[in-house]
Amino acid sequence: MSTTFQTTCNQVIEWGYSSGQSYADPFGEVSLDVIFTTPEGLDLRVPAFWAGGQEWRVRFSAPKPGAYRFQTVCSDAENTSLHGIQGAVRVEPYAGNHLLYRHGGLGVRLDRRSLEHLDGTPFFWLADTWWLAFCDRLKWSDEFQMLTADRLTKGFSVIHLVAGLFPDMPPFDRRGANEGGFPWEVGFARINPAFFDQADLKLQWLVEQGLVPLIVGAWGYYLPILGLEKMKQHWRYLVARWGAYPVVWCLAGEVSMPFYLSDRKEVDRQVQREGWAEIGRYLRQIDPYRRPITAHTCAFGESSQELSDPACLDFNFVQTGHGNLSTAVAAARHIQQVVATAKLRPVINSETCYEGIMGYAWQDVQRFCFWSSLLSGAMGYSYGANGIWQINRPGAPFGPSPHGMSWGDTPWQEAMQLAGSAQIGMGKRLLERYHWWLFEPHQEWVEPCADDADSFQPYAAGIAGEARLVYFPYPLAPWNSTRPRIKSLEDGIKYHAFFFNPASGEQQELGIVQPDPLGDWVVPQPAIGQDLVLVMEKV
Repeated sequence: MSTTFQTTCNQVIEWGYSSGQSYADPFGEVSLDVIFTTPEGLDLRVPAFWAGGQEWRVRFSAPKPGAYRFQTVCSDAENTSLHGIQGAVRVEPYAGNHLLYRHGGLGVRLDRRSLEHLDGTPFFWLADTWWLAFCDRLKWSDEFQMLTADRLTKGFSVIHLVAGLFPDMPPFDRRGANEGGFPWEVGFARINPAFFDQADLKLQWLVEQGLVPLIVGAWGYYLPILGLEKMKQHWRYLVARWGAYPVVWCLAGEVSMPFYLSDRKEVDRQVQREGWAEIGRYLRQIDPYRRPITAHTCAFGESSQELSDPACLDFNFVQTGHGNLSTAVAAARHIQQVVATAKLRPVINSETCYEGIMGYAWQDVQRFCFWSSLLSGAMGYSYGANGIWQINRPGAPFGPSPHGMSWGDTPWQEAMQLAGSAQIGMGKRLLERYHWWLFEPHQEWVEPCADDADSFQPYAAGIAGEARLVYFPYPLAPWNSTRPRIKSLEDGIKYHAFFFNPASGEQQELGIVQPDPLGDWVVPQPAIGQDLVLVMEKV
């Protein structure tokens, strides 16, 4: 007897199968797929996940309405309780206002410059970094929901999470467990479904709140520890559990970095460069939803250079290191170089200068990192707060990494309130007033401008004849002997201008721009001495 399920577009439907045959090692002995035939006649092979005992479950979502047929395929074809079961799913259009259900998950634009929803709606990537949020250091449900609500209020759209094989610790460190235990049994004999049952609650909450989870499969150094086949099992399980949700995949964190205490670092590095590329090809093969794929890099790297074969990647993640303003300036220079030279687009600044890390990189550094990245052509920005990424708890900080140093002990509740997170959220809201996804860097629009010789100078971007934004990272003081100039204003285009205070969101009106006969305009004196964004809009 076949079964018919009903759902709406982009919403996940789930059901299960019980094996009438008992297996000693269900995870290792049996694989189960469900082949869905779309209304257009295409086949989608969706992996099912082992749920513990003799149980398997399947999750499915469809981007288009219509009638979908399915049939199960079990590696043990003699087991009729798992193999050859048929049914249907009737998918209706989604009629609500949920962002991810109305527009769908994410994809990469054909011009390879930015991310968009599946229906073509542009998507602004502003991420927060919660690497260890699936462990029990961030409690479900009150603490997790509190942090989620705060980030929604501030305008974040993506959350970075590691799928159990966490950074800054060896395998089976107690800090990496949650209420269900570790993600794998000790010794990596098999996956532990109870860990992922707990993680499900958090991931599903993010999606329900309209946030896109970036799922990092593991930290890079776990590949030599698990080996290639176990890591493929790990990734297949993640696709089966979470692929039906509007997620983005990240192959690994610091994809080519060996374990901190490894005594064969160069060997491990090469194993990781080649192995993670193979994992990427495998992920592309088994994910029926074709969720976007990237890889998180080491400091001052880029995704397309840290894998032996970057063809499996859809967009470029760039980590630009941690430190104070000097690091932020070097990071800005690196982003400019990657945007100008990288073949893989879009470029997203995935990690830099976590706020409060090692006792510095406060909100002024956060504003500089955000604005220098976005106006240099990065199509997204990932923020991080020290205390949140590792989930420090009051009186129980995360403690030292394997190299022996702690990054700081600020509790996550305090880190949540750091000013930088709200200020870059205000920056996002300003950019969303315009066709930000069409912005191009235009350093020739301002003099002086940031370049290889001095990256602590203004950054300019926009759409010619429509909008110009210029970020000044330093105060424009009245006693300066020369004033910055806006260059090459278009004939016949009238601009209205104002200063935007990136720390408060307040605006200072400047009126209609009056260029000189050469098309240049001297930037007026602002009322406040700090970094500012000059905004020029076509009247």
